[in-house]
Amino acid sequence: MSEMPALTKMTSFSGCGAKLGPGLLEKALCGLSQPAYPDMLVSFEGCEDAGLYRAGPGLALVQTVDFFPPIVDDPFLFGRISAANALSDVYAMGGRPVTALALVCFPASSLGLESLRAMMEGGLDALVEAGCALLGGHSIEDAEPKLGYAVTGFVDPDRAWRNNSLEPGLGLILTKPLGTGLVNVAFRAGCASEEAVEAAQTSMARLNKKAAEILSSYSVRACTDVTGFGLAGHAAEMADGVSCGLRIFGGELPLLPGAAEYAAKGLVPGGTGRNKEGRLRALPRASEIAPELLDILFDPQTSGGLLAAVPRSLAHDALSALRGAGVDAGIVGESGGPPGQVDIVI
Repeated sequence: MSEMPALTKMTSFSGCGAKLGPGLLEKALCGLSQPAYPDMLVSFEGCEDAGLYRAGPGLALVQTVDFFPPIVDDPFLFGRISAANALSDVYAMGGRPVTALALVCFPASSLGLESLRAMMEGGLDALVEAGCALLGGHSIEDAEPKLGYAVTGFVDPDRAWRNNSLEPGLGLILTKPLGTGLVNVAFRAGCASEEAVEAAQTSMARLNKKAAEILSSYSVRACTDVTGFGLAGHAAEMADGVSCGLRIFGGELPLLPGAAEYAAKGLVPGGTGRNKEGRLRALPRASEIAPELLDILFDPQTSGGLLAAVPRSLAHDALSALRGAGVDAGIVGESGGPPGQVDIVI
């Protein structure tokens, strides 16, 4: 990662602009329809991470968009995290990001040009690392700064990873630790340790590029990235409409420093409650799970890791390769159990 310039800090708006809960989105999209375009392989009607559109023999476009207000004070770091988060959906489908368009909301009357430029420099830093060309974008003046990117990638449609293609006999690998939402809330409350804040910011700013490249050698059967709906929410999407469910090993979850402590203290983002409302029904033994573990499972992540299902026989080799390349990964579960259910094994 490039060295961050010393700039005037922006106010952190970590509590604003929260992602809509999964239940509300389902209600909003229910009944919407469009023509069955012959080359439209994945659209908004599924729960995939990005859209997929056939562009020719052996080639499909992976398209996604994401933006949000600052979750850190440093504008350069905010820009990098925004780009890393948007790029992640392409990696989650096994794609290669190729172009991006910036989406910028900025209060020009209250924040100076220096902050805006630093935001854009941070985003470009991540895009360059990804080999993804920034083609342009759109900006508006707004009382609250927001930044994000619409990203297009390439993938062979026959080799694209899907999040709804689980089968029995798979091991589940997570490529980043959990807890960014908890650490951000603790930071705003003034009780997060320097270690926790640094670890969370480093994790959010890290691309999923290396993890995706390594996993591509281990026969990925299903994949998603863990973002706003939390680990349990995105796992529930993976288990929906397939032949089996998932088991999550509650004691094996990689966590950011301080995350468990902050959950125990009730320093929980508002999005956690919305995630529970939308997906708690997928956990058959939710009443037996400690409240702090539930808060970790449903903690909304920013620029979280990939959640990849690979054949169980390859899972430990994949984990060794990931860790050998510096990816802070762990085996957190397996496929199995009734379809549609995410069983938390304590």
